[in-house]
Formats: sequence, structure tokens, C-alpha cells
Amino acid sequence: MLLRNVVVSACLLACFPALGEPRFEACLVALQAQARAAGVAPNIVDTVVPALQQQARVLELDGKQPEFAQTFAQYFNARIAEGRIQAGRERYAQHRDFLGQLQQEYGVPGHYLVAFWGLETNFGSYLGRMPTLDSLATLACDTRRADFFSTEFVAALQLLEREGLTPADMQGSWAGAVGHTQFMPSNYLRYAVDGDGDGQVNLWRSEQDALASGARFLRDLGWVPELRWGREVRLPAGFRYDLALSGEHLPLADWASLGVQRSDGRPLPEADLQARLLVPAGAVGPAFLAYDNFDVIMRWNRSESYALSVGHLADRIAGAGPLQQAPPAGQQPLPRADVLAIQQQLNQLGYDAGEEDGILGSGTRSALSRFQRSGGMVADGYPNAGSLQRLSRAAQEAAGSSAGAAGGVALEP
Repeated sequence: MLLRNVVVSACLLACFPALGEPRFEACLVALQAQARAAGVAPNIVDTVVPALQQQARVLELDGKQPEFAQTFAQYFNARIAEGRIQAGRERYAQHRDFLGQLQQEYGVPGHYLVAFWGLETNFGSYLGRMPTLDSLATLACDTRRADFFSTEFVAALQLLEREGLTPADMQGSWAGAVGHTQFMPSNYLRYAVDGDGDGQVNLWRSEQDALASGARFLRDLGWVPELRWGREVRLPAGFRYDLALSGEHLPLADWASLGVQRSDGRPLPEADLQARLLVPAGAVGPAFLAYDNFDVIMRWNRSESYALSVGHLADRIAGAGPLQQAPPAGQQPLPRADVLAIQQQLNQLGYDAGEEDGILGSGTRSALSRFQRSGGMVADGYPNAGSLQRLSRAAQEAAGSSAGAAGGVALEP
């Protein structure tokens, strides 16, 4: 059965390079085969799957994920609004006793669970209206992440069968995430629990089911009880920002020896903890030390902007104040073509930026930081105008030197 699944997944990647209607219908046939191999009931495979429809809007949204299309400041400022903070405090008060029970059982404090709830669906006010099975089938038949989404598609069918749902019951995000805490179907199957004790697990209709499932999910991802996510910090003048781009975890005592302080200027805690430094908006924005639980949050969603927003929203729900250093509002995202050019220039000059994919990720920022440091600039890895002008000039000079050297060689006819 495993071999058959691998063969079907490989076909989904290679056999349907475009999503015209005939190709989508053929892809559905392949998805039916994968579902049968996974043991989904024949009546579901034969009646539900052929009726699914391709969703053009899903493919459009897939290329516009805010975690990658916005600067940190744009993402953070849009999500950490006073209305959401106040709503989070109200939800926390409403579920206080239940959240206390969850903390005892799973070790996850309630203000974090409410923060996830707030970031995912604004506390259930918007669960998504895209048809889950249609969305997942559309993405499974696209070449970019066919393996991942075909697996999630089969999991969604298994969920439909296990919980006695209908396709109309299953609505959510364009990417197939569902319920108050936006679980992907595979995580729903594996981690969702009956929080309200009614004998059913329904992440769409039960807030307690969703909160309990979130607590179990975080525990199983490695949440460390009694440890916060991290904290905002203050960096000294002349700080080596390339240390933030290395991703290295250092003891708090080492960060303190480098002049790092709490955001209010007090010394860092004297605790046996490892942390890594984050400067998501460069030297002009806030700085954070991230602990092990920050990495757990990123296992929920691989975006640093998302994880920082969850951590800070949890702090605000628990009564903390705003950041000491606000994210700069004027920063604008670079077009993907510009990021691709930056990656090409860095790789050309020997600063390994990794895959040239047009995404300003940690590898690209680390490479840019090394270039900045070599030129005596602030090595924060942020693509400010001055750094990019010098990078472009250096790449042009290197290309000219290479062309000149080639021109001086007598080549055989």
C-alpha cells in the first residue's frame, strides 16, 4: 500500500503540469486511487471526489501569503491591534477556568491558546468559507506542493468519514485549514480532542474542542511548561547584528555579556536558558530573544512574523504593554523579482544565499548580512536602499572583471 501511495503521489507531481479542466478531472482519478489505497470508504471515494471542482481563487491566494508578501511591520501592526487585544482578554476571562484545566493537563498557559485563536480566526469570527475538499484537490493537482496537499486531501476524506461530516460541513481557509484554530486535516485527525465532553470532536462549532486541541497540539510539538516564548530586548550601540542572522542559540549570560538588556534597560534574567536573537525589521526595528517555545510556535506556522505576533499577543492578553521599539511603519516589501535579483547577485559574489526563489528568507538575509559586514555596513541583513545599491554595483564590477578576463584570452577557433 505504501508503494502504491508513493507511485500515485509521483504521478500527481509529474502527470498534471497544468490545471486545465480535463487535467483536473484526470487528477481527481489519481486522487481517488490514493484515497482507496489509504482505506477511505468506497462510497466516499466514488461519490464525493468526482463532484469536486477546481478553485481558481485558491491558486491565486497561494501566491499571496501575507507571511511572505508583507514586511514584518505590516504583518505585525495589522494583527496586534487594540481591538484584538481587548477581545483576547475578554475571551480569556470567559474561558478562564477551562483554560486553567488545560494548563494543568497539557502545560500550555491559556493566554497562548487565546493568542493562537485570535491570530487564526479572530476568535472564531471568521472560520473561512472556501470548500475544503475542493481547495485541497486544487492544490494537490498543482505541481508546487502536490505531495503535501494530496496527503492532506486524503486526510480530509478520512476526517469526513470519521466524524460523519458532509462536504458542505467542511469549509475553511484557501489552504484547507479548518475550525477555530485552523488545523490542517492531518493534524485534526491526529491531535483534535473532545474538550467539551459531548462525545464528538468538532473544531468548527466547539470553542472548547478547539482550545483543548490546540493545547494538545502544542504539548506534542514540544512546549516547555513554565517557559515563556521569548522577550523584546534592547541592543547596545555598535552591536554586531550578524549574530542575529546566524540563528545560533546562546546562553542568556552570553547575550548579557554582549550588552543585550531587557527592553526597559534592566539586566536579562539569570537563568539557564538558551536563546537566539531576532531583528525582523533590521537595525531600525525591535529586537527579540527567542526561547525554545518560540521554535514550538514556529512548528505550528513556519513564519517568524506569525510566531512573534502570537508571542506578543499572548503577552498583551496577559496584561503586558506594547513594544518599547515599535516596528517601523514605512518599510515596504520588495517585489519577488527584486529579491530574485538580490539572491543572484549574492550568489555571484560568493555569499551563499541558497535557492534563488525570490523569497526573502533567513538564508538570503544571512548572506546579505555577510556582504554588509564585509563592506563595513550595519550587518542586519535588511535590504535597505544603501546596501542594495552597493550590492548591485559590486555585482556589476565583478561581472565586468570576468568579462575583461575572458576577453584577454586567445580562444581556439
